[in-house]
Amino acid sequence: MKRILITGINSYLGKCFKRYIEGFPGYSTVSISMRDGSWRDEDFTGIDTVFHVAGLAHSDNGRISAEKARMYYSINTDLTEELAGKAKAEGVHQFIFMSSAIVYGDSAPVGERRRIERGTMCSPANAYGDSKLQAEYRLKKLADERSRAAFLRPPMIYGPGCKGNYPVLSLFAQHLHFFPRVDNERSMLFVGNLMAFVKLMIDNDEEGTFFPQNAEYSNTSELVRMIAQAHGRRIRLVGGLTGLLKVMGAFTGLVNKAFGSLSYDMALSDYPGGDYRKYTLQESIEITEGVSQAI
Repeated sequence: MKRILITGINSYLGKCFKRYIEGFPGYSTVSISMRDGSWRDEDFTGIDTVFHVAGLAHSDNGRISAEKARMYYSINTDLTEELAGKAKAEGVHQFIFMSSAIVYGDSAPVGERRRIERGTMCSPANAYGDSKLQAEYRLKKLADERSRAAFLRPPMIYGPGCKGNYPVLSLFAQHLHFFPRVDNERSMLFVGNLMAFVKLMIDNDEEGTFFPQNAEYSNTSELVRMIAQAHGRRIRLVGGLTGLLKVMGAFTGLVNKAFGSLSYDMALSDYPGGDYRKYTLQESIEITEGVSQAI
């Protein structure tokens, strides 16, 4: 029996993984909250893997206050290190940390391409990204033969009930009749594919850095069209707006976040230890929009 401790008792990914993994025989989970200090009194003895998904999410654009920056480092870096230290001291063999593609920086501006390849250097553009990267560095120092550390750097994650950018695009797709046609390239990761990947990490006792993503790249305009189609709607994609979006992108990071490019080289995301890409982009959209069988 594999015993897995999941941090973030009310987190989206934590709840998704608990529901997913408990559908297989031979696994048991316990979920804890990191919001107060009560987790320090928990006994980790007998836990095989800690899946650490709790943290302060990236919810701001542009400059942030010094206080907010300190919160990112306190929660995403310092608390993660403390948790991993406790796990190691109490015999936990594997620590899986949800990092982020944002450790490489922001999306490329509209009209430009940015693809992350093996050897691409990390270059966080904000305190959130750096807090994740600093946590990775500290976890590497703690890791040894008895206590392994695996780091996942996923792109944008989406699925039923998710938060973030995807629900905004879904809202556009369900209400707008026109949407800009932009030629961009995005890596995305459906939550069902992520859950399968994390299970493989546990089954194969993995350590190191991993870059899971869907088997297909996404394009923002086509994604909105596919979402509209899932709801039986047609949306017209209008060209010739790239110049306007570039100008708007100079005033707000939201434009590049939605219409800029940021992708992983597919070779980075291949995993010889098993097939985790259970859902195609089309299938994942239909599930996320509730028009197909849920995961």
